Amino acid sequence: MSLDPKIWREMGLTDDEYNRIVEILGRHPNYVEVGIFAVMWSEHCSYKTSRPALKTLPTEGPAILQGPGENAGIVDIGDGQAVVFKIESHNHPSAIEPYQGAATGVGGILRDIFTMGARPIAVLDSLRFGELKSPRVRYLFDGVVAGISGYGNCIGVPTVGGEVYFADSYEDNCLVNVMCVGLIDQKDIKKGVASGVGNPVMVVGAKTGRDGIHGATFASEELSEEAAEKRPAVQVGDPFMEKLLLEACLEVIKTGYVVGIQDMGAAGLTSSSCEMASRAGTGLEMDLALVPRREEGMTPYELMLSESQERMLLVVQKGTEEKVKEIFAKWDLDAVVVGQVTDDGILRLKEGDQVVAEIPAKALTEEAPVYHRPTAQPPYLAEVQNYSLDSLPMPEDYNEVLLKLLASPNIASKEYVYQQYDHMVGLNTVVRPGADAAVLRVKGTNKGIAMTTDCNGRYCYLNPKTGAAIAVAEAARNLVCAGAKPLAVTNCLNFGNPEKPEVMWTFWQCIEGMADACRTLETPVTGGNVSLYNETKGNAVYPTPTIGMVGLVEELTKVCTPGFKQEDDAIFLVGETLPELGGSEYLKIHFGLVQGDAPQLNLELEKKVQQFVLAEIKSGLIQSAHDCAEGGLAVALAECCIAGNLGADITMVRRFRGDALLFGESQSRIIITVPKNRSVELVKKLVDAGVPYTHLGKVAGNALVLNVVNPGCSGCGGNLLNLPVAKLAETWREAIPCLMRQ
Repeated sequence: MSLDPKIWREMGLTDDEYNRIVEILGRHPNYVEVGIFAVMWSEHCSYKTSRPALKTLPTEGPAILQGPGENAGIVDIGDGQAVVFKIESHNHPSAIEPYQGAATGVGGILRDIFTMGARPIAVLDSLRFGELKSPRVRYLFDGVVAGISGYGNCIGVPTVGGEVYFADSYEDNCLVNVMCVGLIDQKDIKKGVASGVGNPVMVVGAKTGRDGIHGATFASEELSEEAAEKRPAVQVGDPFMEKLLLEACLEVIKTGYVVGIQDMGAAGLTSSSCEMASRAGTGLEMDLALVPRREEGMTPYELMLSESQERMLLVVQKGTEEKVKEIFAKWDLDAVVVGQVTDDGILRLKEGDQVVAEIPAKALTEEAPVYHRPTAQPPYLAEVQNYSLDSLPMPEDYNEVLLKLLASPNIASKEYVYQQYDHMVGLNTVVRPGADAAVLRVKGTNKGIAMTTDCNGRYCYLNPKTGAAIAVAEAARNLVCAGAKPLAVTNCLNFGNPEKPEVMWTFWQCIEGMADACRTLETPVTGGNVSLYNETKGNAVYPTPTIGMVGLVEELTKVCTPGFKQEDDAIFLVGETLPELGGSEYLKIHFGLVQGDAPQLNLELEKKVQQFVLAEIKSGLIQSAHDCAEGGLAVALAECCIAGNLGADITMVRRFRGDALLFGESQSRIIITVPKNRSVELVKKLVDAGVPYTHLGKVAGNALVLNVVNPGCSGCGGNLLNLPVAKLAETWREAIPCLMRQ
């Protein structure tokens, strides 16, 4: 007998999807089965809209040990070691309950890493909020930061980097993306497979409650005015329990008893069981009456769909069950055999002797619907890209503009955020938050792992393809500035409602741009997360394809940082400055405009600049390096001065608008310093490599002084900037704390 259509529609299934389920089963599903299909066929779990585009991304390379399809990606760093990493979103829960939403986002991504057998060594967060003038935004901002710090600090994994952006488009739908990086010996890698017919299936970790039920479905729809009513869908995290689970899982993996292991993340026991069976081509039979629970009267439906935190599903070798239980008991954790692996490909669920669900495992994963949704270019693009910037008046006071930019929350110091994080726990952090990329040592070696997250959603709004390519390029550039070779990418793709053709066009464009950049820069994609329906009252967030990237520092003695190092060092700009202002922070802050095209990006030039700078950092020639990003050259110079507590004496040739020269955000540019007596050597190498450059001046004094000359106009030059480093630093550091005290 068919259920009332209202039931499956409220769970997020369409009538066509329900009819497809009937065809697969050869009968009408019961209530439990409908709930299971609903979460597994939700956008959050099935990627039914994004999968066709994701298949176009490059996923293979010489360093790739594990690409998309597992809990996390893995890259080879030599000597039998590997880095495990992934980024995930927890957007909707954080918009409803910021502390727990962010905290459980951290917990979930940590489990994705240690379920592979790796010890998490670092967390990074990529956050987006509305403008800080809004009291609600300040509430969300503080709650999210507190949630990340509360969970990460308690579990003992340092939060070492990330990014925070503020824009009106995120007002009602903040983005909380969290990346985790882990280290592993390659021999210890484990995967989420349910292999070996007759092997026992075990639920380990915390007890199951009713929190988070249908959380995956909640993440697959727009936030509405009734969103607050969905607060029960937000999970509650316990970092102390997670710490116990981490240690127990890593210990049991070392024994060799574990055949397969998977986190109970989105869709809880449902996703972990069917995905493990599907990957192995097996089935699972489980008795839900055996699942440890913390609430009375829980139904099979609730047990399967609960997203209670700090739980894992294990398949272990038959005969090792008691030994596994002993290990988890030592850590005061439940470890209960709830079923076994079968050979029929069916996910069979019982409650005692009664069968409550029978579904082919692959029907929930590989046979989920795939949608090729229509696309249409957004009408706004023609208007914003064709906006003429030539008519804008030139600044009367460049000093005032620079200070205004340094006080912009998008550029200002994020110390307010990362000072709440313990970024030194574990004593492996070599480069702390605030630089272009964080660097952690690999204990017992002279190697380091560099990591970063990057994306400018404004660029993607103005030009989705170029904006996404820039996100990849800037992430790689940041790693290079730290002295690391970029290895691979994980991505978190945050977009609006995919049922709108304009959103889908933007999504495809971003994927194309990302793919182009990853191929050129040789940074394959190892996996990630797609977060759609980031939209409230019909207003979508900026397209925000966040890039997480890791790189290898071959010698920790060659790590590079942004701060100027010593007086009289020569300052060079590697790359080329173009007369462009589109999408810049300067336009937004000084004129209130989000207009123009995104900055141009020549991927071949980008690659050439990165390869040159990395080679000369390794050679020891380059003393400091810093990427030019938001705010342009003037802001990048100010940041170098602040980081090194040293001034700079700069002279430049002015060939176009002064504001474009100082505040334009041309790509593929890196500020470097070299010892004064090696300037000629550097120039020769730049010329031989065919890399464009500008000799800017020298490290000097305690102020940033910038003069321009114009060869074609007598009297058109002069001083544009003259600001004490102390004033730059004060403005930059105090901006966000002042806004938060409003």
